[in-house]
Amino acid sequence: MLFRQLEYFTAIARERHFARAAEACNVSQPTLSDGLRKLEAELGVPLIRRRHAFEGLTPEGERLAVWARRILASQDALVEEAAVLKTGLSGELRIGTVPSASTTVAPILDRFSRSHPLVSTIVDTKLPTQEITRRLTDFDLDAGLCYPFDAVPGLKQLHLYRENWVFLASEHMLKEVPETMTWAQAASHPLAILDSTMHGLEIMEEAFGRAGEEPRISVETDSVASLFALVHTGQWASVIPDRWITASGSTTDLVLVELTEPEVRTPIMLAYHETDPLSPLVRALIESISEPHSGERHQNR
Repeated sequence: MLFRQLEYFTAIARERHFARAAEACNVSQPTLSDGLRKLEAELGVPLIRRRHAFEGLTPEGERLAVWARRILASQDALVEEAAVLKTGLSGELRIGTVPSASTTVAPILDRFSRSHPLVSTIVDTKLPTQEITRRLTDFDLDAGLCYPFDAVPGLKQLHLYRENWVFLASEHMLKEVPETMTWAQAASHPLAILDSTMHGLEIMEEAFGRAGEEPRISVETDSVASLFALVHTGQWASVIPDRWITASGSTTDLVLVELTEPEVRTPIMLAYHETDPLSPLVRALIESISEPHSGERHQNR
């Protein structure tokens, strides 16, 4: 069995199309098809349903695709480990975050990158927790910042911090700035919020429900930057996790008021592959988070 054959197999499982899979592997379609047939012959089970075109994976193929991704991920980890021993940590770290962690990932990566400047990082900041766990399982991500989730085979969760939800408004909107504000009081203001498909909105709606009030939602956006811009106009306020403020620094002419009744504290987790040994990139990320004064793991527990 060749690693190249497994690469062909994972490509067809991902692309669901022979020509696109061949292009992704930089080979001709006949070369890809020949490699797949040799893999099927060696494993002794059909992997692909085909006639004149790709019709999907067989049940056996669906199960073995998971193993193929795992084997290739282990191969990548082996290469990374060898590179670390030779020249220091390098490569590409792929992180997915829920929107509410889109700003708090910055200080985490700042500390990581200072220790490992040769590593490049790709961050996708608009993923729901379910999508993060799916992409981790498919080895399309190395780590994720997300909300707690039910146990998923092969994945582990590490507590990072807790979000405290606060009321955010332009200083021109409030005549007097209180020390605290109830969720019921916040509901009386016109609000701009993140997209309704995001899990953070579910947390917010539950809090307003517990307060017995229906919020005045005027604007929905899929961008944290857009949300701050809307609040800066003075026409809308918002309710957000407090870490957005400390990480983004977008506080000029804005006031921040702690929300009470009910108190909402939402855990944020680091999710990653539970392998032994860990991927060098993931191991280094966890070590950088766990270092004293990192401020990501030990605060607001």
